[in-house]
Amino acid sequence: MRKKNAVLKRTPQVHYDAQIDALYIAMRTGAEEDFIEIAPGVHIELNDQKEVVGIEILNASQFLKAVLKPMEKRLQIAA
Repeated sequence: MRKKNAVLKRTPQVHYDAQIDALYIAMRTGAEEDFIEIAPGVHIELNDQKEVVGIEILNASQFLKAVLKPMEKRLQIAA
């Protein structure tokens, strides 16, 4: 029996383009029809049904450095 939300249960595919420093997380197949910018350079891509098809992070190395640095400090304190 196939589950109704089987597409959502798949493991996301992650792609990084070093030339443009962009990280893309594909959540499902389908064309992007619209996007929402949730933070500068962070886009949630939507299909025509307004379902999330992907997440794009521009300037990914800088963005992730800013996110991971505080997390690293918290982990050191917890250890």
